[in-house]
Amino acid sequence: MTPRQPLPSRPVADPRAVVVGPTYRITVLMDGLVRLEHSADGVFEDRASTFALHRHLPVPEFRVIESETHVEVVTDRFHLVYDRQPFSTSGLSVSVLGGISSYHSVWRYGEEPSGLGGTARTLDLADGAIPLEPGVVAREGFAVLDDSGSMVFDDDGWVSPRDGARTDLYVFAYGHDYRSAVQAFYAVSGPTPLLPRFALGNWWSRFHRYTADSYTALLDRFSAEGLPFSVAVIDMDWHVTDVDPALGSGWTGYTWNRDLFPDPVAFLASVHERGLRVTLNVHPADGVRPHEDAFPAMKAALGRTTDDAIPFDVTDRAFLDAYFDVLHRGLEDDGVDFWWLDWQSGPHSRVAGIDPLWMLNHFHFLDSARDGRRPLTFSRYAGPGSHRYPVGFSGDTVISWASLAFQPYFTATASNIGYGWWSHDVGGHMFGGKDDELATRWLQLGVFSPILRLHSGANPFTTKEPWTFEPAARTVMTEHLRLRHRLLPYLHTMNHRAASDGRPLVEPIYHEWPDAPEAYDQPNQFLFGSELVVAPLTTPADTHTRLAAVRAWLPAGTWVDVFTGLVYDGGRELLLHRDLSSIPVLAAAGAIVPLDGATVPGNDPVNPSSLEVLVVVGADGSFTLVEDDGTTDGIARTVLTLSGGTFTVAPASGRVDGLPATRTWTVTFPAFDGAPVVPGFASRVVRRDGGVSVTVDDVPIGATLTVELGPDPQLAPNDVAGRLFALLDRARISYDLKTRIHQIATSDAPLSVRASYLQALQLDAPLGEAVGELLLARA
Repeated sequence: MTPRQPLPSRPVADPRAVVVGPTYRITVLMDGLVRLEHSADGVFEDRASTFALHRHLPVPEFRVIESETHVEVVTDRFHLVYDRQPFSTSGLSVSVLGGISSYHSVWRYGEEPSGLGGTARTLDLADGAIPLEPGVVAREGFAVLDDSGSMVFDDDGWVSPRDGARTDLYVFAYGHDYRSAVQAFYAVSGPTPLLPRFALGNWWSRFHRYTADSYTALLDRFSAEGLPFSVAVIDMDWHVTDVDPALGSGWTGYTWNRDLFPDPVAFLASVHERGLRVTLNVHPADGVRPHEDAFPAMKAALGRTTDDAIPFDVTDRAFLDAYFDVLHRGLEDDGVDFWWLDWQSGPHSRVAGIDPLWMLNHFHFLDSARDGRRPLTFSRYAGPGSHRYPVGFSGDTVISWASLAFQPYFTATASNIGYGWWSHDVGGHMFGGKDDELATRWLQLGVFSPILRLHSGANPFTTKEPWTFEPAARTVMTEHLRLRHRLLPYLHTMNHRAASDGRPLVEPIYHEWPDAPEAYDQPNQFLFGSELVVAPLTTPADTHTRLAAVRAWLPAGTWVDVFTGLVYDGGRELLLHRDLSSIPVLAAAGAIVPLDGATVPGNDPVNPSSLEVLVVVGADGSFTLVEDDGTTDGIARTVLTLSGGTFTVAPASGRVDGLPATRTWTVTFPAFDGAPVVPGFASRVVRRDGGVSVTVDDVPIGATLTVELGPDPQLAPNDVAGRLFALLDRARISYDLKTRIHQIATSDAPLSVRASYLQALQLDAPLGEAVGELLLARA
């Protein structure tokens, strides 16, 4: 077999980075990353592994101190001490330098670091939190990745198992410099690939027995409702599932069910005409059986002479060749864009130590890159290094508040093992019951997740179409599905950042503020790209205030909620309250967030002809919008800056032939009551929701656009009285109490006096906390 364009690798370390003895080898890969090997026979592994592709890295500065009994290795980040004996707790240690702690920042062989977690293979049947595999960051300052038993790649790109008899460890000793630890992980394991832009839009998925007509009718209903989708996911009923029991179940299949899809080519073309890409679900474990359309061709390709079923054997090169070139290629020629690999059959294959999920992920991804295409696959996580095969399918979760509450933490923490593109079943997959609030909150989280894919199980009542919910939920869902496509310019820029800079879209907040204890106390709060902090709502609303609450921490500075325009002073923990219409999404002063300017974006998320940019005044800031044509490596950059009282859109540079010749720019300043002026261009100014927008039409991409805001623009004061009236008006409490609260809170008395009066009213905690948020948002 000739592997599909093997991933580039440089697995043999520079000899200058190696300290070696008869039974040990120490390789200083980076100043905070060391590889530790022990082999009783003195044979060491130089092939690339599923985790480690690149060990030939620039040699960092380090010192070696040798004595008769010990060898020591010292870099700027760690001090290793080893007694030259078989690895033991007393004989091998790595101390993290930099004063991380008085005594906890020393790793000794055999000790399990507590760590900050990584991710897990699947959330199948999860109803709340599950254990996570380790990542490469820890508050103690060190983490260990055990690569002793992983598969390795031969020179021709094929795989071989390891028996784990030789110890092969990677110790990450980066202290609280978590981003450097993750970037070191990428340096050894390879970067996150750039996703096709369409993968960042909305995915429609449902385990449902669609027909060609019902599916296209659904897409037309979405269009009529102004609901954009960029990916059409078709679950297993696309293929024949009613098979002779003597052949097994219908779970595995490769033959179109022509009762449902009589003309697959025409059906797939009709989906493409509507601007969506198509992925089909496959469960390959049962192999290829005689009822399949492709069986004769598979039989011929493998030289088989009987009509017995062809077993699935991912360790057989000939089978894997035919699996792609015969079984899948014909379906791709029909119009299938990529595959949903729904492997649920465990980690074992016909060769001990070879994980079939790894094999499927690796070779499907390589195959999808043929002919210069931007590769994409959709499958479960298979261990460290899986970030090279996005997108991740997290499995079939239970529909519950507990499941929702775990997903923000689960998604952000995956960045600790470099896994940045999780796709969850937004809204949950199975069990549970109808809950409009839960479904809405889950969709809101989905908008601020790596991938937004609505999905549900086969139960006819577990629908996710917005029109199947009550009017309030339907309206919010519609707005948020549109928002996801409007976020594409920001998301695709972060997509490029992930691929080039090793920064996942979603990160735990302690990646940015590692020395702040509060950053570890908010497990569900996360960074969403370079400009936004999200604190999702994952518990039901209070019945009296009809507001849901989340505890959050705002670092020092000034922050504004981009949905509500509410301005907060940072440097504190607080409770944030929101009605069903939004979740807290906060931007610091100086933040710049580019959006598609269309109110209702289309399905195919091309580079837009109009852009809206959210700009938060109060500090200088900059953002480089990155765009591409989807096919070449060239990119276009447009630098957006806020400096003093001037916002500037610089001329686009780089590969600009994929951009519109002119663009309409709308620059929106939340919580700002100034009067923007645009020199040299006709403009329109609109004031709404406490902010101001200015729009300029038909700006050539080679022109400079400036918006003048006056000297030292600042965020406007909160309208406490108006916001408080709205809060009380919707609350289910007595009218007299509403009046009393409003009078006290809006009086001229000092804040401490008003707070004392409100405390004396002994309000229910949710109501008192919601009122307190408004009073204290910006003191």
